[in-house]
Amino acid sequence: MLKTTQVKNIDAITTNLSKIGYISNVGLSTSIYLMLKLSKPLLLEGEAGVGKTDLAKSVSKIFNKPLIRLQCYEGLDMSSAAYEWNFAAQMISIQKGDSENIYSKKYLQERPLLKSISAEKQEDFPILLIDEIDRADPPFEAFLLELLSDWQITIPEIGTIQAKEPPIVIITSNRTREIHDALKRRCLYHFVDYPDVEQELKIVQSRVPNINEELSKSIIHFVKEIRKIELFKQPGIAETLDWAQAIVELNYITINPEVLESTIGALLKNQDDIKKLKDSEASKILATIQAEISLINRK
Repeated sequence: MLKTTQVKNIDAITTNLSKIGYISNVGLSTSIYLMLKLSKPLLLEGEAGVGKTDLAKSVSKIFNKPLIRLQCYEGLDMSSAAYEWNFAAQMISIQKGDSENIYSKKYLQERPLLKSISAEKQEDFPILLIDEIDRADPPFEAFLLELLSDWQITIPEIGTIQAKEPPIVIITSNRTREIHDALKRRCLYHFVDYPDVEQELKIVQSRVPNINEELSKSIIHFVKEIRKIELFKQPGIAETLDWAQAIVELNYITINPEVLESTIGALLKNQDDIKKLKDSEASKILATIQAEISLINRK
């Protein structure tokens, strides 16, 4: 098990992520390294499916730390994100005539944000993933400022609860709206782009171990060409992996129009995109990747 205090350089991040199947690059590994050394949240922006959420899960694995995930959505508020009072238990206490304070930790229900700063033991200090913050309403970001600045949450009835040690915080955004500058200033920032051909090839070969090299190259080059087309939803890494796995499971050894017809639903998730590819682009892309791979093999 790797400890955060044992990370001496950026290569250690890249190597340990690679061991569990997450292929990082220098820029991303540097951001993770600085996140650990500076104890600052890391804001990851990028298109859906490029591996932002998977990175948080992978960081949790290499450091053997619990992952606390707050999935953001429209209407998210502090009662769902940080804490709420157990009103039923409070009412029972009042009806019984108990003299104890009903606004004590006994009646406090921890939600992800509060849970992330409440750990008492070193081994329980978590990684907090605030996932898809752009789905939450903009005012929700203001609730996060105290936590991300001072690693504390103030509860009016009982006071301030502060973390014994700052949690590792990773925030993701799919860029469906702009994140407020006040939140960005409290974070390190990294834009996660689609991987280049070499990196995505390593990802596929790592995650789909039974795939042969020629087929994996064809898949990656095909996806690269697809991303040049104006589509409603570009395929991310997750879709590339799904498609590669589907092709392997069906025992195909190459990509041709018949293979594409039977497996395209694993790669593209919008009917208009599928129709556009089938109508005019598929044969052109297949010819292009065959030429590219032939050229690569001759080198």
